[in-house]
Amino acid sequence: MGEKEKKKKHKQKPKEAYQENPKSTSDLSFKPSYDVKGIKFGGQLIVKSFTVRRAAPLELLRLLALPISNTNNFSINNHPFLSTTAFLPTNFTILAHHAWHTLTLGLGTKKSKVVLFVFETQNMKSVVDRVWPPEIPLGEVNKKLIKSLNGCEIARFKFRKGCITFYVFAVRRVGSLGFSCADDLRTILQSVVALKDFLDHTAMLALPSQRSISYSHPVAIAH
Repeated sequence: MGEKEKKKKHKQKPKEAYQENPKSTSDLSFKPSYDVKGIKFGGQLIVKSFTVRRAAPLELLRLLALPISNTNNFSINNHPFLSTTAFLPTNFTILAHHAWHTLTLGLGTKKSKVVLFVFETQNMKSVVDRVWPPEIPLGEVNKKLIKSLNGCEIARFKFRKGCITFYVFAVRRVGSLGFSCADDLRTILQSVVALKDFLDHTAMLALPSQRSISYSHPVAIAH
């Protein structure tokens, strides 16, 4: 009996270690963009029509529950993640999830998706941002965003946090060694892991530039 318990603990250890300390940025599994798994939808294909929008820097910090030192001096060129582009659910998507869940008598998913791209350089992010649309259906993210990164390698991370699933993609040029913005990537991964589960994603409507729907608590809510 003792041996079985030891084996069980031994099998669980890697998972626990990963949750507490995401994979080292020096040991990422980069693959060509065309060979990378994108975001998944399961059997609920209606979710593909729901949209996500590009997030403002301040929104990303609040979503990750990171401190904001001085909002008065906060600007597009003065924030921690100059190499990161994030896409958050639009108001329509959040409300559509609830409507779909209600119409299907609880069978439809209420889970939304957040997609973050951490590029190896700020210049790469700037070039890509000029091409990518500010808003896009989730069903087109894989083809028009991920697969469009020709000549790039991508490492993919996925985290389920209650009603929100986070997809984090680290992007670098093919042939690059290491990852130039490893500190940004490490901070983002650790912040997502540390988040408590989101119980109600209508809370995201309280983020800057969006209207609030009866919400007055921190974004990440504990069980």
